[in-house]
Amino acid sequence: MVPKTNESDTDSEVMAINGLNVHRSGKLVLEDVSFSIKSGEFVGIVGPNGGGKTTLLLTILGILQATSGKIEVFGRNPYPTDFKGRVGWVSQTAANIPTKMRMTVKELITMGTVSRIEIFRRDSLEKRKKVLEAMELTGMSELADKDISRLSGGQRQRAVIGRALASDAEVLIFDEPLVNVDRYARSGILKLLDTLCHEQNKTLILVSHDMTAIRQSVHRVIYLDEQILFDGLPDELPDIIQLAEQRGIENVHSPSTPTSVAISTTTSGQQSEELE
Repeated sequence: MVPKTNESDTDSEVMAINGLNVHRSGKLVLEDVSFSIKSGEFVGIVGPNGGGKTTLLLTILGILQATSGKIEVFGRNPYPTDFKGRVGWVSQTAANIPTKMRMTVKELITMGTVSRIEIFRRDSLEKRKKVLEAMELTGMSELADKDISRLSGGQRQRAVIGRALASDAEVLIFDEPLVNVDRYARSGILKLLDTLCHEQNKTLILVSHDMTAIRQSVHRVIYLDEQILFDGLPDELPDIIQLAEQRGIENVHSPSTPTSVAISTTTSGQQSEELE
């Protein structure tokens, strides 16, 4: 799978990050992070728990403020900029909608068209059109009047993606969209994201622990563990052992790995611990 090559797409930079450092609760979570994303790219961000993936997303969205460095989204500092619907976020817990909530699929997707300013205004023809298009793209048209509490995990995730689409955002950020989704629905969601990128000209950022899904769907992979350890094509992503070595994790079964504690027996029969 290759990125789109339309000149107007590839020349347009939607995000630029330079020497980004972010602290949370006094701890350095992101250190000297630098990369850029062009319009039409499908970028996957992977890394271990605590590696800074969610912190990076929250900084891009302007929810967290960088300690130092430079970050621009559409040429502007995201903190505290309001992008007015140009950036959409599907959070990690988006599909875990309370089962007792009474709302139809169409009502949920319509929420994507409502801003803080327009919350009490009547729906316009343009908004209704966006909702219908979002339902069609996500394959939810036939379930428009179904209560969201009765949806499967995959259907619920599609509905939440539909809500983001209805906002008409140019950049869509997905935080673990494949969690609690079965393997069949997972493939359908990845195909949907590919369609959004190639046919709807969306720029996508996908955070996932599913390395297989990342390799099979995105154009480019960023491996983040406080710092960027890899940024390149999916086929060039180092294997698990190489990534472990980059993170300073040694194989505990290797003969060259030092033993942290050795037990020896003294002449009196007592045991003592010798730290090596």
